[in-house]
Amino acid sequence: MKNHVLLSGASGLIGTALRQQLTAAGWESRQLVRHKPQNPGEVQWNPGQGAGPDAAALGNPAVAIHLSGAGIADKRWTEARKQLIVDSRIQSTRALVTALCALDPKPRLLICASAIGIYGDRSDEVLDETSTHGTGFLPHTCEQWEAAAAEAANSGIRVVSARFGVVLAKQGGALAKMLPLFRLGLGGPLGSGRQWMSWISARDTARALAFLADPAQAEGPAVEAVNVVAPDPVTNAAFTRALGRALHRPAFLPAPAFALRLAFGEMADAALLASARVLPRRLQQMGFRFEDATLAGALRSAIAHSENP
Repeated sequence: MKNHVLLSGASGLIGTALRQQLTAAGWESRQLVRHKPQNPGEVQWNPGQGAGPDAAALGNPAVAIHLSGAGIADKRWTEARKQLIVDSRIQSTRALVTALCALDPKPRLLICASAIGIYGDRSDEVLDETSTHGTGFLPHTCEQWEAAAAEAANSGIRVVSARFGVVLAKQGGALAKMLPLFRLGLGGPLGSGRQWMSWISARDTARALAFLADPAQAEGPAVEAVNVVAPDPVTNAAFTRALGRALHRPAFLPAPAFALRLAFGEMADAALLASARVLPRRLQQMGFRFEDATLAGALRSAIAHSENP
């Protein structure tokens, strides 16, 4: 049990990097999957249809890390898409919490994904885990998500909500969508470019989650949030300049706010034009050290990997 971890979303952008990090650190893992199990360690579940995992198949995990959820910026937000974004998070979290609370012994820790979207659009305000929440669809979704995870604390399981920023990786996410245009010299700021972006490399995301899962970090509040972002937030304009420099390409063609709103609707203001200047206060207080603390270094690493898969 000591080094046994249960993962959901293990095949996603963050989950793939995390599995490699945990394996290298000597953890044994089981993965929750929606298909029929094909490999050792896979456990089937389908929370969208009310089918949680078989508790007997979970073994005795010391830690569960829950990363499932439909992509926020994958598609235009229709009412149906927004409902899917909410349901995929809340239903899966509730199903997992129910299964974990039925175990004996229970895990000591549940780390559940959340997002810095909980802070909303905050202009130049510096934000940390003590900051108030914003208003609107994304903050409300994150609040529901974190509340569903917090239910595990009623059974004595410590709960950490990992509030992710923009994860920079070769495999997917925002950077992978930007690279083709920027390589053609067609990249540039979104809207005014003055909105703040709080980013983190995929490598440091996985390292931070493994750090939080380590028994050495067992002490802490029964329920807490941790911002999983690098200590160097930048404006969108600064981000695009840095990406252009890393690719040796110009990056001065802006995407006007009105065009983004026409293309993406409500999602443009909530996910592309919103400003969140978020710092990783709690991670730093706990002693976590970033390997990719500067944007230039993180971009160089991600781009090198994308060019040499």
